[in-house]
Amino acid sequence: MPQEKKLLQIGEIAKLAGVNIQTLRYYERRDILRPRSKKESGFRLYSKDDVKTIKFIKHAQELGFKLEEIKELINLRVSTSGRSEKARKKASEKLVDVQEKIKMLKNIEKTLKKLVSDCKNNRTSSGCPIIEGIERSL
Repeated sequence: MPQEKKLLQIGEIAKLAGVNIQTLRYYERRDILRPRSKKESGFRLYSKDDVKTIKFIKHAQELGFKLEEIKELINLRVSTSGRSEKARKKASEKLVDVQEKIKMLKNIEKTLKKLVSDCKNNRTSSGCPIIEGIERSL
C-alpha cells in the first residue's frame, strides 16, 4: 500500500492546514472537501494537496465568500474553458456585496458617532440620548 503512506490522517492534515478537525468534518458534510480515502477503521485520509484546498477555503472565507460560493470557486480551480471569466464574475459580485456592506457600516458609524456625541453633551440625568436614539428608529 505505497499510496496510503502518502496520505495523512485527519488530525495531521488539520494541523498542517491550521484548522481543527471539526472544521474538516464540517467541510466534508458540506461536500466542499472529501478525504482521498478511508481506512477500514473509518479514519479519513487526505493528501498534502488537500492542505492547499483547506487554505484556499479559509482565505476565500476571509474575503467574504460563503461556503457555497467557495465550493463553486474550488470547482473552477480545475482548468476548464471560461474559468477565468466565471471566477471574475464571482469576484465582481462579491465586490459589490462588500461595497454595499461598507456603505451600510459607514452609515452605522455616522449614527453611532452622533449618538455618542449627543450623550457626551447631555448633562442631565434624565434620559439617555443613545437609548432614545435607538428607540426612535424602531
